[in-house]
Amino acid sequence: MPVTLIRAGTIWDGVSDAPLGPRDILIKDGFIKEIAENIPVPEGAEVINLHDRMVMPGLIDCHVHLTIRPEISPTFWSHSGSYKALLGAQALRIILMNGFTTVRDVGDMDFHGYTTRDLKIALNQGIIQGPRLVTSGHMISCRGGHMDVTVLLSPYCDTRENCLADGPDEIRTVVRNEIKWGADWIKYAASGGFATPSDDPVEVTYTREEMDTLVATAAALHRPVAAHLHGDDAVRMSVLAGVRSVEHGAMASKETLALIEEKGVYFVPTQYAGVRSARFADSDAYWDEMGASQLMRMKIRKYKDALLETAHHLAKSNVKIAFGTDLGVLSFTINGATEFGEMVANGISPARALRAATSMAAELLMKDDIGTLAPGKCADIIGVPGNPFEDITVMEKVNFVMKAGIVYKQA
Repeated sequence: MPVTLIRAGTIWDGVSDAPLGPRDILIKDGFIKEIAENIPVPEGAEVINLHDRMVMPGLIDCHVHLTIRPEISPTFWSHSGSYKALLGAQALRIILMNGFTTVRDVGDMDFHGYTTRDLKIALNQGIIQGPRLVTSGHMISCRGGHMDVTVLLSPYCDTRENCLADGPDEIRTVVRNEIKWGADWIKYAASGGFATPSDDPVEVTYTREEMDTLVATAAALHRPVAAHLHGDDAVRMSVLAGVRSVEHGAMASKETLALIEEKGVYFVPTQYAGVRSARFADSDAYWDEMGASQLMRMKIRKYKDALLETAHHLAKSNVKIAFGTDLGVLSFTINGATEFGEMVANGISPARALRAATSMAAELLMKDDIGTLAPGKCADIIGVPGNPFEDITVMEKVNFVMKAGIVYKQA
């Protein structure tokens, strides 16, 4: 790989409370070698002039679903794993072009196969282009819980879904099987959801014994655990069971947020998918534009006050927030960077929102070579035409993308 020198109008390192001013970034073999003012151009180096842009670390989305699309929801579960792999390849390319150089998939939507594992292999072999991929396998669920999609089929269909598990013994087996097939994380549904027909967001769908078994089994095989949950009871139980990240946590109480902070658990709020819907809950025009089902409209309207209250308390807390979009459940026609604007609209500062998608997200994923700009770090670098500390919406206009020293997008 050629030596590259980026001349940036200003940089933000992924940690500081404000931009740091003009800097040059020297890159060799996919890693940052030096950051300073006026670095001499090495012989034979490629110079990239970004004097009119703010340069920052590549973004990290900790909550995506690569292999699902809301646009085809009526027929989605009838499609093959091969088709879902094509959807995933398309999604990865879109995500990368929007400035996200690392993503964590938190739910393989293939009934029987392990499509996200195949996508990761294809990325690592250079067959497809996209961000580096951290996988969570399938979302483990009790029967009748948030990820039991057999309820969408006839009861006469003899359908095997490989992520369903009830009781400690079955949970151990399913966790070990997900890890056998390449899961970097384990994800489970601790509560119901807003979009699924057989459960409610405040229902706790696993017992504490089952949660303890799941987390302990994953830990024995050196895998962290993420939990899908909405209701306060499910959040509290999962935190006490030892999960590393709370996904959504949409109705966690102020007291439970204090527990999350005390335990050092990371919170991935996915607010564009949830809190925004609560704010527009009574707007039929909004729901029609989103293409949401009547069931989801009803649930959001029922719990809108609790959703907005939790968002308010989260912004005022010191909980470790990591960035996640829930794209896949949301259409990939939506730029994931819209999550930044939603976070700021809900009272989270621009600096905290930006750290959520860089240094804090890297900390959650235990990736110490990404998330910040510093010598020795992987050269995941993006550029935006403005200052997101003053106007967070410029994050939706990423026009330079480098991943591991290779440029994928340049205005």
